[in-house]
Amino acid sequence: MAPITEVEGRRLTLSNLDKVLYPATGFTKAEVLHYYATIAEVLLPHLRDRPLSFLRYPDGPDGQVFFVKNVPPGTPAWVTTAEVPRSEGPARMVLVQDLASLMWAANLVTEFHTPQWLIEDPGEADRLVFDLDPGPPATVVDCCGVALWLRDRLAADGIEAYAKTSGSKGLHLLAAVRGSSSERTSEYAKSLAVEAEKAMPRLVLHRMTRSLRPGKVFVDWSQNAARKTTATPYTLRAREAPTVSAPVSWEEVAECREAG
Repeated sequence: MAPITEVEGRRLTLSNLDKVLYPATGFTKAEVLHYYATIAEVLLPHLRDRPLSFLRYPDGPDGQVFFVKNVPPGTPAWVTTAEVPRSEGPARMVLVQDLASLMWAANLVTEFHTPQWLIEDPGEADRLVFDLDPGPPATVVDCCGVALWLRDRLAADGIEAYAKTSGSKGLHLLAAVRGSSSERTSEYAKSLAVEAEKAMPRLVLHRMTRSLRPGKVFVDWSQNAARKTTATPYTLRAREAPTVSAPVSWEEVAECREAG
């Protein structure tokens, strides 16, 4: 029988706690839940008021991995949901607003992905994002060099950027913005990606053409589109090992010398 626990007055059924989700390290579902309970204080502000896209991997990263955007079947009535506009018609999505909702969602075994806008105003971007993806033999070390260039270029426009690991091979840059639509933010992000490619043509690529990526850092500006989402800070990733999309300081970025 699955154990039942109480979180902030909400009763939760937790399932398959002994299941190994990351075979390379033996990391279990119970450890996944413990991680999210421990990190909740810093994770929740990045989730709150943003419709959640679930990238689920209930049998681990080697099993079926799939996106869920609509409210999953069996969602408790106390979990906050909201209607979200989409090109194909409105949809109802989950908002993770508190610890109980976080632990319920974590029990589904998911990466947490959110858009660059808040539910109160889906038409206005409140943050800017760049996803720096290295094409082998380029590594995260190369991403760090590109990130520093983008940090300084954004600063020239009065925008302060923050870095985090993607939880995979590269880096993400995030910055707060105000008074801009997703379309305008995307256009601005693309213009900076083009500038970066002109400044570092042997290293940077702004186009999505996969055949051009080997040895270069793809500066993905497209995740600023209203329909796109990005892995939120502190989410676990569906990778061989339980990696996390973790914030890093600019000192750490500048001092990165090895991909490990």
